Amino acid sequence: MTPDSTNPRLTSKPVRESQVVQARQMMPDDANPWGYVHGGAIMKMVDEAAGSAAIRHARSRVSTAAIDYMSFLHPVQVGDLVTIMASVNDVGRTSMEVGVRVENEDMMTGERHHTSSAYVVMVAQDEAGVPVEVPPVLAETPEQRRRMAAAKIRRAQRKALEAKLKQSAAEIWDPTPVASEMISAAPE
Repeated sequence: MTPDSTNPRLTSKPVRESQVVQARQMMPDDANPWGYVHGGAIMKMVDEAAGSAAIRHARSRVSTAAIDYMSFLHPVQVGDLVTIMASVNDVGRTSMEVGVRVENEDMMTGERHHTSSAYVVMVAQDEAGVPVEVPPVLAETPEQRRRMAAAKIRRAQRKALEAKLKQSAAEIWDPTPVASEMISAAPE
């Protein structure tokens, strides 16, 4: 369980130790003129909860590297209680994917809705902002194992996309010559 027996900070930690639940009632300053909460207000809350979960896992500073995916499934209105649940799904060497679920509740009726979901990639850092290794995460339940497997797929997709984008950029700046360019460049 300990990848480096000389560094107890890198001992595996269960997902439950990173779990965070935050709740806040939405106010008029969170909303547009029609009383619906701005998506950006929800995104800020998601980022804060993801950061808290990542800090609990890594026990270090963290910064947001990416919001891999975010859905907006149901509107949130002024007066609703928004509850955000976050936990680490999987880790790399210095990064963590944090899964976040957002629910809203009309506190007058008790009606609840799944509002949003997001996957946030956080990077652990030391005091100088240099990335540091994070402990492995231990999935204990079938649901946690499912989330970890899905996180590994998303990580592989992010890496493949990054490689394709780098390749595309390289081709734009240093294009492969086509036959007509090779002929015109030939010495006479």
